Amino acid sequence: MSYIQRGTRTFKMVNLALFAGGFCTFAILWGTQPLLPDLAKEFHISPAVSSLSLSSTTIALSISLLIAGSLSEVFGRKSLMGISLFASSILAILTAFTPNFHLLILSRILQGITLAGLPAVAMAYLGEEIEPRSLGMAMGLYISGNSIGGMAGRIISGFLTDYFSWHAALIGIGIISLLASFVFWLILPPSTHFTLQKLALKKLVSSLFSQFKEPGLTYLFIIAFLLMGSFVSLYNYIGFQLIQPPYHLSQTLVGFIFVVYIVGTFSSTWMGMLADQHGKRKILQLSLVILLAGAFITLNTHLWLKILGIAVFTFGFFASHSIASGWVGKAATHDKAQASSLYLFFYYAGSSIGGTASGTFYGQYGWTGVVTMIVILAIISIVISIRLGMLEKSKKRFSGRLKESS
Repeated sequence: MSYIQRGTRTFKMVNLALFAGGFCTFAILWGTQPLLPDLAKEFHISPAVSSLSLSSTTIALSISLLIAGSLSEVFGRKSLMGISLFASSILAILTAFTPNFHLLILSRILQGITLAGLPAVAMAYLGEEIEPRSLGMAMGLYISGNSIGGMAGRIISGFLTDYFSWHAALIGIGIISLLASFVFWLILPPSTHFTLQKLALKKLVSSLFSQFKEPGLTYLFIIAFLLMGSFVSLYNYIGFQLIQPPYHLSQTLVGFIFVVYIVGTFSSTWMGMLADQHGKRKILQLSLVILLAGAFITLNTHLWLKILGIAVFTFGFFASHSIASGWVGKAATHDKAQASSLYLFFYYAGSSIGGTASGTFYGQYGWTGVVTMIVILAIISIVISIRLGMLEKSKKRFSGRLKESS
């Protein structure tokens, strides 16, 4: 069977289907983030505890990502992605009717498990079905669906909460996601370059742990953990800050803060190109410094300067994440897909742990406490990136000596 070529009707169908799937997945995942102040108020809980509605989902997602890719080898790519999207959408609607916070958390954990199917499999599907010279464009469109879904989910939930309630917000996101799931299932072509396999659990576990023998990968996993911990910390609690004096912003306006994600879409592409020209090490460190500067700017009490700080921070985050995630494929010496899934595991684990831990800082010290934690994580990331750069230099020197000796 021939590969799917750019410009064909099938190519357009694949892109639209995975755009819809990515939109659905990330709208559900991040849709509760603007709702944290409302959840805290309704259930009489602290900001840190309310963040569990997001952290519980991302930690369940991070663990499930390690398993979902292997399950697709047994049940098929399209089948697993379709089940993931429909189950997550239905759960999103049901979550709106939970009578207490404990059941809400249980529902969100289940969503984290079901959501793993698409991000764990979509890239593998594209790599198998799309012709190599068109793969970059297809992958870019899929990732754009992810970012637009995350942004739209936050904006929609903020708007619906402001005019109705957080229950209506979750129902709205669930219905939109269910429609996107139908679009995905109806138009995505079945796999033609994939053969079902038996699940070899022992081999899977062995190769998984062997990834940690590569020091460069371990550094990248830690950076992923710290990066996402910083990112979610800022966005989890900026809503609490902006609905209070002296800002008194509505949930709708707070939701529109997430439009700055567009800055991240630009920075991930532009800084990635600079990394190709000037080296990943230099541009990663520059991106982390930009993230750090953005965090400091948000300490300013002037609203527009605070929003500028959020935009600068977001620019630095997406640039850093783009470079670090791309570096994983280069650093991995075997089972590159598995190395990528480990990167995502640490990425979402950082979201869960960092996002909730920073709530304690917010409860004790306010916005200054959140920024302090972000600054600490960013500085550690910079130090690790320097160590990673030194490791890469020593590897190049070693390989150069081998060539000279041969």
